[in-house]
Amino acid sequence: MTEPTPVPDVAGGGSRTATVNTPSVAHVGTTSEAHPPTGTNGHRIDGDPLHNGSAVTNGHAVMLAPALRNGSQRPAHPASESRTADDVEAGIIALWQTYGCSHEQVVRDRLVLHYAPLVKYVAGRVGTGLPAHVDVGDLIQSGIFGLVDAIEKFEFERGLKFETYAMQRIRGAILDDLRSQDWVPRSVRSRARDVERALERLGGHLQRTPTDRELAAELKIGLAELRELYAQLQLTSVVALDELIAAGRGGTGAGASLAESLPDNHAEDPVATLVDLDSRRQLADAIAQLAERDRVVVTLYYFENLTLAEIGKVLGVTESRVCQLHTRAVLRLRTKLNEQSD
Repeated sequence: MTEPTPVPDVAGGGSRTATVNTPSVAHVGTTSEAHPPTGTNGHRIDGDPLHNGSAVTNGHAVMLAPALRNGSQRPAHPASESRTADDVEAGIIALWQTYGCSHEQVVRDRLVLHYAPLVKYVAGRVGTGLPAHVDVGDLIQSGIFGLVDAIEKFEFERGLKFETYAMQRIRGAILDDLRSQDWVPRSVRSRARDVERALERLGGHLQRTPTDRELAAELKIGLAELRELYAQLQLTSVVALDELIAAGRGGTGAGASLAESLPDNHAEDPVATLVDLDSRRQLADAIAQLAERDRVVVTLYYFENLTLAEIGKVLGVTESRVCQLHTRAVLRLRTKLNEQSD
């Protein structure tokens, strides 16, 4: 016989009646074998672990719907995600096996693309302790060569983890490239670090800047040897012209470069230019206020570069008279300019 069983709707609103086949009392003990559970439309549900629960009512086994048993819909199964990760891992293993047999460049390039994030990670770690003028892009370029070398020399059949081996090779390639570009010997760099550590220890202990004698005693060297060491360390104090003096000031990253702070002896001083323009304007105003004969004398003498005798011929007067007119004009100009400055 069949009896209706109310089952909540999938959307959560209302209920609908599901017809469930119930066996007779004689078949109660073997209900799951004789009659598999059925869905809301009377279809059989095979092998679903969420439909294995049952309830015995009045001697009949009733298969409950999953929403009625759990109070919620069936959760999504993450099998697809695990299968995707497994597929990727299987693909990488297949690439390694193929490359181990053929050593083809196409297969190697695919492995390089897969492990490329390791280069960026290692370059970022190495670049944290380097000067600001060192570009991380250059470190990544050097690390790519290390990754290619690691792929070519890695023995996959030994079952070791490639990432650990590759990170060491990438870091080594970056450091080798940095050392090749450094003109300072490694021994000088090492002694420079020793001096810095000694200065930090003495500064923390003495609470002041240590003297050369105290520093030499801390390094267990003589004073003359310490001064010679200072001369060697001067090679390490090279500053790039494009290095920012106030990088990141105020959180905006704005700052003047060292090249912009160097004085240019051939550049025009804007203040001096403004003062000169203002002085010329005041002088022109003062000349315009002179008498006509005085103005002609000043113009011919200072702007036309005529001599006093030539000016006398132009004005029809003697040279001594021109000298008197010139002296009077200069005194009047000086008076007017003093009045303007006051």
